[in-house]
Amino acid sequence: MSSTESPDAARAAVGPAEVTSAAGAAVPTGPQTLDGEVVGSVSLPGLTLTVRRRAAQRDGLSPALFVHGLDGSSDNWSALMRRLEDVVECEALDLPGFGYSPPPDDGDYSINGHARAVVRLVEASGRGPVHLFGNSMGGTVATRIAALRPDLVRTLTLVSPALPELLVQRTAWFTVLASVPGLPQLYARASRGWPGDRRARALAELVYGDPSSIPPEELAAAARESERRMALPYYWDALIRSTRGIVDAYTLGGQHCLWRQAERVLAPTLLVYGGRDKLVSFRMARRALKAFRDARLVAIPEGGHVCMMEHPDVVARAFRDLLAETAEREQGSFTRF
Repeated sequence: MSSTESPDAARAAVGPAEVTSAAGAAVPTGPQTLDGEVVGSVSLPGLTLTVRRRAAQRDGLSPALFVHGLDGSSDNWSALMRRLEDVVECEALDLPGFGYSPPPDDGDYSINGHARAVVRLVEASGRGPVHLFGNSMGGTVATRIAALRPDLVRTLTLVSPALPELLVQRTAWFTVLASVPGLPQLYARASRGWPGDRRARALAELVYGDPSSIPPEELAAAARESERRMALPYYWDALIRSTRGIVDAYTLGGQHCLWRQAERVLAPTLLVYGGRDKLVSFRMARRALKAFRDARLVAIPEGGHVCMMEHPDVVARAFRDLLAETAEREQGSFTRF
């Protein structure tokens, strides 16, 4: 998992805009940003990635990179990045085929394919080693990178990482079924007439511990983004193939087993699990804590699958603690030397 990309990879600004859908709703054609964020694109051979950046509050901060989960995007990390801009230099990417990143030329949506895209971005930018964050599928990708490319990862923060479970929760079975040929197409036809707000509410019910906590304007923005994504010709292909990539990664054994790779991770690791997570069982927190050799756990009983969005203050405090602990450890090693 390596690359020889130039660190001068092209970066172009991407601005927000809107068009009107056939249903009369305003649909964004460019990424929406919070104050202090800049969104641009990074062009690499066979791959173009949309990257969301937040300006660091001071010079000399170490870099951080945030990787979203299945059907997510870089703005899933906006709330957390805003709370960490004074301690790390924040960048979040849209994985190939998600958010505003187009599909990869090779059509590879496997976990290895997504991991290679992240590695190529880090190598091309020259920002490594980074504080690597991952949520759900992004946690799977981040775990694999940390295991195979320890030179690129300074610390690892995983929010509800998608690691293999023997007893999958009933509410997570749709993820498994989405990898069965034909079923996603049936669902797509059945839900074709759903408005964006219905899709956004359904997703919020699935990934939030308390969906009622979502501000109306954020839910409305999610509905508009859902309308835009569903209109993309590659939407279902990216979603289905990435889902199959997760299922395939779950079945690998030997040195490719995700739990075996978790045991190989050397970076100090922060694990964040939500007690109301409907996709990743809360009981997996204990197994993850045992698997990662240098791990600490933050359990959020009322949290769902996206605690960095739902409880960003809690996650930010935990990462600051990890950062301080790591800096103290590094300083101690330097002093002894």
